[in-house]
Amino acid sequence: MSDEIIYPYENGHPDVRTGDDSLFSTVDPAPPVEIFALHKAYHDDKTLQKVDLTIGAYRDEEGRPWVLPVVREVEEEITSGNNLSHEYLGQLGLEELSSAATKLLLGSDSIALKQNRAFGVQTVGGTGALRVGADFLVKCAKLKIFYMADPCWPSHHLVFPYAGFAVCRIYRYWHSMKKCLDIEGLLEDLRDAPPGSVVILHVCAHNPTGIDPSKDQWIRIADVMQEKHLFPFFDCAYQGIASGDLEKDAWPVRYFVSRGFELLCAQSFSKNMGLYSERVGNLTLVFKDSKVIPNVRSHITMMIRGNYCNPPRHGAGIATRILNDNRLIDDWKKQLKTISIRIKRMRWALRTKLQELGTPGNWDHITRQIGMFCYSGLSEQQVKYLIQEYHIYLPTAARINICGLNDKNVEYVARAINDAVITFPSERT
Repeated sequence: MSDEIIYPYENGHPDVRTGDDSLFSTVDPAPPVEIFALHKAYHDDKTLQKVDLTIGAYRDEEGRPWVLPVVREVEEEITSGNNLSHEYLGQLGLEELSSAATKLLLGSDSIALKQNRAFGVQTVGGTGALRVGADFLVKCAKLKIFYMADPCWPSHHLVFPYAGFAVCRIYRYWHSMKKCLDIEGLLEDLRDAPPGSVVILHVCAHNPTGIDPSKDQWIRIADVMQEKHLFPFFDCAYQGIASGDLEKDAWPVRYFVSRGFELLCAQSFSKNMGLYSERVGNLTLVFKDSKVIPNVRSHITMMIRGNYCNPPRHGAGIATRILNDNRLIDDWKKQLKTISIRIKRMRWALRTKLQELGTPGNWDHITRQIGMFCYSGLSEQQVKYLIQEYHIYLPTAARINICGLNDKNVEYVARAINDAVITFPSERT
């Protein structure tokens, strides 16, 4: 047998270097990511009066990105003198970060932490945590079916199929007529799920609907999942922003752990620390037996090595410093309150303006929802009208980023919605 290496474009095969057909000539274009396309359209729009209600990022009263004072303080400390380092981290990142993030999620008195049945892994943002967790469940646990909410965060549609889950199913979540959680439909769909299915659950401030289960409803969800042997994979992107209370927002995960579930949870510090571009995430893993952790950790290490090798340092250093200093944590909690209070105030302002205008429909759901997003109930035609006639940018699903509202534009947005609803009546509103 010859040891000669044969390259695919030798000996008469198509060669892109000579102008012949490319190996990739049959690749079809993928659809654009709507939210980023709209965000770009907003910035390209030269109209003076325009509003961006698209990407889920916090904005202050002036419509500007807000660097949290505690983040700015720590960043200045890290970048001063000899404190800055650009050295590689290990595959699992900063242990001081993952340990503190896991404790933040599960609580300092967590039975899983006391029994050493839980650990965390730093990841490239919350989406990276979802992907690492999905890879692990497919490749090591051999799970093949996952369930996501309808509607769900768009990345869930991408992360899990690309990780190799063979079957994607949805469970009912949003009741479009009542504009609330469809708890009976949700439970019915979970009862029909095959044992071993992975169920994606938002911890708090559900994206995109802004509707969270009550504690009683979480208990019913846990009952069905335990009975049907379903595996919970939580997505925690808004801890501290939903209610302004880090402990309260983490309750669903802590409750599931108290029930004895094994679970994964993807955490993100993009929103609650404003570290969007720094991609600071953590994957928390909870097991029934601490003996499995060394083997699990070894496989996750190799998966990360074969994917992005290691996570970034800078934002992780900021989050680590905050999470491990009591004074900084207290400052952070106060700033989370500021964010949460402003969001709630703008919800009430939008609802009040719509009601004052006599806008057709019931708008109580705006203030019943929680967190950054409002699932407005507007139709696609009404959304299109808002973009074309008023230069108010929001996705087709009519999810509004409440943080894009402020005292200067909320009346303008309300009047535009009022006009859209009157011009194009829809049963959705």
